[in-house]
Amino acid sequence: MVLAAVGQLCSTASMTANLAQCQILVRKAVAAGAKALFLPEAADYIGSSAAETVSLARSAQGSEFVLGLQEEARKAKLHINVGIHEPAPGGRVKNTLVWIDEKGVISQRYQKIHLFDVDIKDGPMLKESSSVEKGMEIVPPFETPVGRVGLSICFDVSRRGYSHNADRRLIQFVSLQLRFPEISLALKRQNAQIITYPSAFTVPTGRAHWETLLRARAIETQSYVIAAAQAGPHNEKRRSYGHSLIVNPWGEIVAQLGDEYEEPQIAVAHIDFDLLDKVRREMPLLRRTDVYPEI
Repeated sequence: MVLAAVGQLCSTASMTANLAQCQILVRKAVAAGAKALFLPEAADYIGSSAAETVSLARSAQGSEFVLGLQEEARKAKLHINVGIHEPAPGGRVKNTLVWIDEKGVISQRYQKIHLFDVDIKDGPMLKESSSVEKGMEIVPPFETPVGRVGLSICFDVSRRGYSHNADRRLIQFVSLQLRFPEISLALKRQNAQIITYPSAFTVPTGRAHWETLLRARAIETQSYVIAAAQAGPHNEKRRSYGHSLIVNPWGEIVAQLGDEYEEPQIAVAHIDFDLLDKVRREMPLLRRTDVYPEI
């Protein structure tokens, strides 16, 4: 067994302050004996508008936040998984998840595939694709000290400027990658042992679906699910649900944090490869790909 840490913070528009929060989480993960630290999406910053989100984006090579985390990983000999923004052509940004290894090198990069576009009759219209560039591929799972990791990103409507008290008709249509099981099933088919869902859920969608969806993804893939979450008020317009958690392949929550934010926190859990093998061996999922397509 090996120990993994899931971190929780409250990002603002200040990359300096957000890096300081992550440095605290690194120290806590090292003190706990974790081999890898999983951080939320948009850990580098959360803007109060689409324009601010685009204006703050920096390449990984030029981001004080990313460079700072690379240095932390190198000094601590800790693997770090973290969600960031990167510039994209046409005045847009990439929602990216990077893996920083124990040498401080970005060894893996995944770009969010699903974007949220909706036009509700007599209601709000939201086109995330107007400011975010969609990813075009699923990154194959890769070996890490905590197992074979498959990368996926959760996303939420509120990042585009809607508060947690936004029009409820829009909230009911919130779409997030966690709601698309195809990616996790594809990662499982490639023998992923851990699937990530770094997130920044709104409070209403978090209360309704967060735990249910994450446990479902763990059960149907028979994998560990690690979901690092943003928590608390980022600005006057936005608050995130929190409740970072780790779910085992049997669907049991083995580590969890709350929703109140006072300081950066971690939760830790052992990745039990014997349990993972046992679940997959004793509950074989034999898919009828002769009847329906293989994912």
